[in-house]
Amino acid sequence: MDLRQLEYFVAVAEEANFTRAAERVHISQSGVSAQIKQLERELGADLFDRSTRAVRLTTAGEAALGHARAALASAQAVGEVVGETSRLLRGRLGVGMVVGCAITPFFDALASFHEAHPGVAIAVREGRSDQLIDELRGGGVDLCLVGCAHRPPEDLASMVIVSEGLTAVVPPGHELAGRKTTTLAQVTTHPVVCMPPGTGLRAVFDQACAARNIRARIAVEAAAAASIADLAARGLGVGVLSTSLAAVHQARLHLAAIHDVTIPALLAILWRRNGGVAASELAERCRTAFQIDAPAA
Repeated sequence: MDLRQLEYFVAVAEEANFTRAAERVHISQSGVSAQIKQLERELGADLFDRSTRAVRLTTAGEAALGHARAALASAQAVGEVVGETSRLLRGRLGVGMVVGCAITPFFDALASFHEAHPGVAIAVREGRSDQLIDELRGGGVDLCLVGCAHRPPEDLASMVIVSEGLTAVVPPGHELAGRKTTTLAQVTTHPVVCMPPGTGLRAVFDQACAARNIRARIAVEAAAAASIADLAARGLGVGVLSTSLAAVHQARLHLAAIHDVTIPALLAILWRRNGGVAASELAERCRTAFQIDAPAA
């Protein structure tokens, strides 16, 4: 049997008429009849009761109909997947990332994707997390690496690559320099150097302050972690960074974990569900690069 015979079988079953089925599949009625008879010979059973004016399925035909429909649906799915893969070999993939991103595995994933699909033009741009998320929802980018507070947006597919707390960074001799940990209240008795609104770290900081009814004095806003560290080192305020970003500067700054901020600062990769095979493949390459286990089925 072949898919053409199954298509004709389903058409006759659904139309309950050979003439209408022939019109539906755009061949002659005799052609449909011949193919159905060939299918019945191969199966060794009649699929239709032709003894009345209305064409009806036999018991064997009723048993076969569901499987025939499933086979046709599977064949269509194969065609769609192949078509998507073919389109993946060309076109454009928009990728967004937070300002000052220096995440080596993310760059490794981009390089791996480019090597596998050199026909796809990868357009990478930096931006604030909130802007990139809006662009992702609107189709301006296809995948982005952003900061989030507490949890990724539920309307988007996501992969969390970092989840950690906040750390204060101060120069030697500062009042907080002798502490391994500190509190948000102690940090905010001083001017603060932090990232601007729209970033994941700033969202964590602002939410934590709001929960404690604390009004922080923001001395300087800087989009790059290195700039925050440099400004804190020069005494412009207490720098507020995530744990891993602060650790980069521990040779010249003192680090004190802000232990009472329990909202996690996340770094996550986001893409639209059903947003295309290219974005999904890049996400999987990110999963491999960051050595993140696939979610359970």
